[in-house]
Amino acid sequence: MVQELWSSRNALRLGTGIALAFSVALASVTPVAAQSLTDRFKSLFGGKSDEPAEPKPAPAPGQPAEDDLDCPQVTVRAGASTYAVGASGKPAVGNDIRFQASITKMARECSRSSAGITARIGIQGRVIAGPAGAPASVEVPLRIAVVEGGVGEKVIASKAYRTTVAMSEGGSVPFTFVAEDLAYPTPAPAVADNYIFYVGFDPQALSPEPKGRKKK
Repeated sequence: MVQELWSSRNALRLGTGIALAFSVALASVTPVAAQSLTDRFKSLFGGKSDEPAEPKPAPAPGQPAEDDLDCPQVTVRAGASTYAVGASGKPAVGNDIRFQASITKMARECSRSSAGITARIGIQGRVIAGPAGAPASVEVPLRIAVVEGGVGEKVIASKAYRTTVAMSEGGSVPFTFVAEDLAYPTPAPAVADNYIFYVGFDPQALSPEPKGRKKK
């Protein structure tokens, strides 16, 4: 009886230790930060962080300079900065967490045409294996939206994305995703400053897309 009680206590201590170590690993992740446009997406678009920024090309005659282009700031939607998955049939808490993803950096770049504005949104993050053990690869669901802020927020455009991250033995893997196709109408000057890019995790992005109606 004493030996069984001792074994139970050791198992409880081991589980608590694993959960504590996982919590410390998550706390060490770089806090969310938005890169400035002068970074030229060096880290997100293939450049090295220690390379000098590329010189900006001179704007064409009659065209606004890059800094004058309406390109909203990018931030993480409240409540969507992390994404955790638990063991089958269990909530993603404590020792039942299989993996957790977090967003660490964002960047954006905009181009204007007669059709409107097309944005390139870059997201960097990290996936950390949990006590329950992560699979060989995980699918990370993301959503990016451009919103007109104010008293009542108005969603101008929103798209869901998925990216697959191959896990390593170390259990902590960075990932990078770049959305190239977020397009929306050019905002009126009076409201352009109210526009903002929201990024975040969206589990609904993993749901199968609805099938179109069959043509007769």
